[in-house]
Amino acid sequence: MALVGNTGNLGIPLGIALFGIESVPYTSIINIANIVFIYIFSVYFFAREQFALKDAILSILKIPGIWFALLALLINYNEILINKHIYTALEMGAYTSMVIQLLIFGIYLSSVKIKTMPWYSSLQISFVKHILLPVVGIIVVVNFTDLNPFVAKILILELMVPLAVNNVNLAALYHCKPFDVAASVLISSALFVGLLSIYIYIIDYYIK
Repeated sequence: MALVGNTGNLGIPLGIALFGIESVPYTSIINIANIVFIYIFSVYFFAREQFALKDAILSILKIPGIWFALLALLINYNEILINKHIYTALEMGAYTSMVIQLLIFGIYLSSVKIKTMPWYSSLQISFVKHILLPVVGIIVVVNFTDLNPFVAKILILELMVPLAVNNVNLAALYHCKPFDVAASVLISSALFVGLLSIYIYIIDYYIK
């Protein structure tokens, strides 16, 4: 879960707010990479509790998200222009999927009680997501890459975003503790709100 961040619904708008519209190509490609990761590795880890290796792999291939992500990359790589009417329909579908995701998240979150929340595991996950992963990212970007500061800041920011709601969707689909996952997403999101100003300072300080 800690490796699956909200790089789409939150990461892209946040990138626009902090770095301008020029950040969209970079945040978008990071989001597509995250989607591919979610629908391959995350689905495998969720599905392997119920299925054998072969069945887990087949369940990955049945997820439409990965095929549409690959199709989007193919269209972008070949510079295929999309008709404005088709684009509008796709845009409406994207907004609809966001609403459905948040609706599923809210349904599971409504049944989570504060006293029964998995605080220990949720805080462990949040530690990896909000502290360990960004620290490793900054060390790698600063010392082992030659990315320009603009791209480097976007990359680090995308590592810092909270857990994705998609975690809840997959947990619900494969009956893998969706209530605990919803609680972990909530805690991660709350921590991110408190840490955002510190994150911005750290990004500006270390990446110049």
